[in-house]
Amino acid sequence: MIVMKFGGTSVGSSDSIEKVKEIILNENRDRIVVLSAFSGVTNLLVTINQQYESNDSTIQETIIQLEERCLAVIDPLLKTTEYLKLAKQFVSIKIDQIKDVIKQPFSLENTKIIIGQGELISTNIVQLYLEEKGINSKLIGALDFMRKDVSGEPDSAYISSKINPILEQETKNIYITQGFICKDYDSSFSNLERGGSDYTASLIGAAIKASEIQIWTDIDGMHNNDPRYVENTFSLEEISFDEAAELAYFGAKILHPQSLIPAKNNNIPVLLKNTFDPYKKGTLIKNNTKTSGVSSIAAKDKITTIKIKSYRMLLAYGFLKRVFEVFEVYKTPIDMITTSEVAVSLTIDNNQFIKEIVEDLQKFGAVEVETNLSIVCVAGDFSEKKEGLSARVFNALKHIPIRMISYGGSNYNISLLVKTADKINALNSLNTALFKKQLSEIDVD
Repeated sequence: MIVMKFGGTSVGSSDSIEKVKEIILNENRDRIVVLSAFSGVTNLLVTINQQYESNDSTIQETIIQLEERCLAVIDPLLKTTEYLKLAKQFVSIKIDQIKDVIKQPFSLENTKIIIGQGELISTNIVQLYLEEKGINSKLIGALDFMRKDVSGEPDSAYISSKINPILEQETKNIYITQGFICKDYDSSFSNLERGGSDYTASLIGAAIKASEIQIWTDIDGMHNNDPRYVENTFSLEEISFDEAAELAYFGAKILHPQSLIPAKNNNIPVLLKNTFDPYKKGTLIKNNTKTSGVSSIAAKDKITTIKIKSYRMLLAYGFLKRVFEVFEVYKTPIDMITTSEVAVSLTIDNNQFIKEIVEDLQKFGAVEVETNLSIVCVAGDFSEKKEGLSARVFNALKHIPIRMISYGGSNYNISLLVKTADKINALNSLNTALFKKQLSEIDVD
């Protein structure tokens, strides 16, 4: 059995849902199909939640927009009066549930209930569409088997113990389920947050010991560089989990790095494919992939660097521990870090508590803050046996001021901090220097 996950753009219209149907039917293995909300729906639900929290009177207008967005998919998708009526009734029920929730006092659980309605709507509509077409499929509710534990992490043992008996009771070839949503350890409504529906697909794949996990989006796999800023990029045929995770963390939006962990740990290959161009090979992510040289480049914006300078660091121990504890208090992850005898520099991508963090760090020494920075991640084989590759990277950027370097913490990447104003120049310079052979082949084609 395999797992097939389709993102919001893949189920964003009646035409795209028809493409999804064809892709599902072209697969001859038993499959579980994980769906995101219709594109645009989660954004509307987030807006509704914000209006609910702030007691905004325009919330009813947004709820009407939500219903109209769903009907814009349903009306051209379903052809018979019976199924069209069932679909509209279901959307009406969900809209009424949202209206009931916003009458209650604001709470975190109500927030999760509101935001999670998108996946419930999309999966029920797609299931009705498949039934109308006479396709042998069944909707299984993610809330019946997806759960988090007391620490807020997915409860893998529980997921496996619940989903496998459900599948054993059925004789279907196609199962439809929701991405993103789950139950909390106390059975309250929740969601997976990091990685969303991709995470769901990976967790299900691990639970059922799938032979493959497919992630279908609107681009043909993971590219060697960011096509928004660099011309003549190309999709990678194969990449390792470690490299893919580095790229996902440092700006490659096609995947969330957290979503890869269950697949990597269970040695399940992940295939990235394009819903709108399904005959393209896409990118295969798997263990034991041998990379020769650089595989890809990504960039992450809105980076802030914080430098703490103190002569108390000199020949002292425990200093870094106290610095890290400040970030732990404010639940702010650190991306990069470099140290000298009297200073430590680090980067963050969340400035929510920057004022409080700086105030606490000033107890240790002088603090400098710089914003409008970007991290450029170069992923590939940077093991100790690889000669000359890092020199090619730095030589490509000799005309660009580099604010910080992270090298050696991983065998799979070099991270470079530059001003955001220099990011596009850096991406293009690296592309030209590191992918000369592939670019010449593109030119010939």
